[in-house]
Amino acid sequence: MQKVSVSGRRASRGFTLVELMIAMVLGLIIIGGVISVFIANKQTYRTNEALSQVQDHARTAFEFLARDIRMAGLTGCGNLDKVANVLNNKDSDWYANFDNAVRGYNEGQADPAAAFGTGVAERVAGTDSFQTLGAAGTGFSVANHKTTSAQFKINESTTDFYDGALVIVCDPVQASIMQITNYNSSNVTVVHNTGTGDPGNCSKGLGYPTECTTNGNEYEYGPNSQMALLEAAGWYVGNNPAGGRSLYKVQLDDQSGEPIAQAIEMVRNVTNMQLTYHVPGNSAFVAASSVSDDDWSEVDAVRVSLAMQSDDDRVGTDDDVLRRSMSTTVTIRNRVN
Repeated sequence: MQKVSVSGRRASRGFTLVELMIAMVLGLIIIGGVISVFIANKQTYRTNEALSQVQDHARTAFEFLARDIRMAGLTGCGNLDKVANVLNNKDSDWYANFDNAVRGYNEGQADPAAAFGTGVAERVAGTDSFQTLGAAGTGFSVANHKTTSAQFKINESTTDFYDGALVIVCDPVQASIMQITNYNSSNVTVVHNTGTGDPGNCSKGLGYPTECTTNGNEYEYGPNSQMALLEAAGWYVGNNPAGGRSLYKVQLDDQSGEPIAQAIEMVRNVTNMQLTYHVPGNSAFVAASSVSDDDWSEVDAVRVSLAMQSDDDRVGTDDDVLRRSMSTTVTIRNRVN
C-alpha cells in the first residue's frame, strides 16, 4: 500500500467554510467603513458648500442694502439742509418725499412701495422693509440756468436724462428736486416747466423754501452746479417664482413719463429681514414703529438682520436646509457730522 505523507495532505487543503465566512465578514466591515467615510465626506462637502453659498448670498445682500442706505439723502453737493422740492404730491408719493430719505416699516406696518401678499414679488407678512431716496452716483455739470424759461443747459451730452425723469440739482447753497418736462439731447437742454408730467412740477421756481405757484420762489443755479437722477428704492423680502423667498428691490421706471414701481429679485433664499434705526440722542437702536414722523429725517444709522437659507435641502445637521442669521450696521454718510 502506498503511503501519503501528512505534509502532502496539508499542502492540498483549501480554506474552510468558517475561514471564508470570517474573511467575507471582515471584507464587508472594511467596505462598509469606506462607504461610511465616503458618505460622511460627501455630506461634509455639501454642508460646507451650502454654508459658503449662504455666506456669499449674505455678502451680496448686505452690499446692495448698504450702498442704498449709505447714500440716502445724497444731494451731490454735500450735506444740505435746504432742499426745495417742487414735485406735485411730494408728501403722498413715497418716491418724492425727500424729507423721508430713509423710511422704515416694521413687520406690522403697510409699506406703500411693497404691499403684503402671497403672490410673486409681494411682501411676506412678518418681515420689515424700508425705502431710500438720494442722487444717483453719476452727476452732470450745469453750463447755465435760465429761470424765465425754466431751462438748464448741461455741459455734456448724456442718455441718462429723458422726458419725465425725476432729478436733483444742487450747488453749495441749496438743492432742488424736480421733474424734467422736456429733454433735448441735441443741444443738451433740460426743461422743468409746469403743466405736464406725472407727478409734474408745482412750480418752475426752484428756490428754497418751496412755493407752489407757477413762478414760485425763483433761484438761478450757476455754472458747475450738479444735476443727477433722483434714485428711489424700496427693499423688502418677497415671494419668489420658485415658491421660496428672496430679497427684492423696488425701483422706479419713469421713462414712459410717469414713475412706475418695478420689483426686481436681487438675492434668493433670504427668508426674513428685521431692521432697527438709530436716532441721535438715543443710546439704542429702535424698531420703525418707535421712530416718529419727525425723527425719520434725523436717523443716522440702520441695523439690518437677515435670515438666510441654503439653496439645497438636507445639508444641515438636522437633515434639513442650512439656516443662518447675520447682521450688519450701516451709517448714513450724509447725516454724520
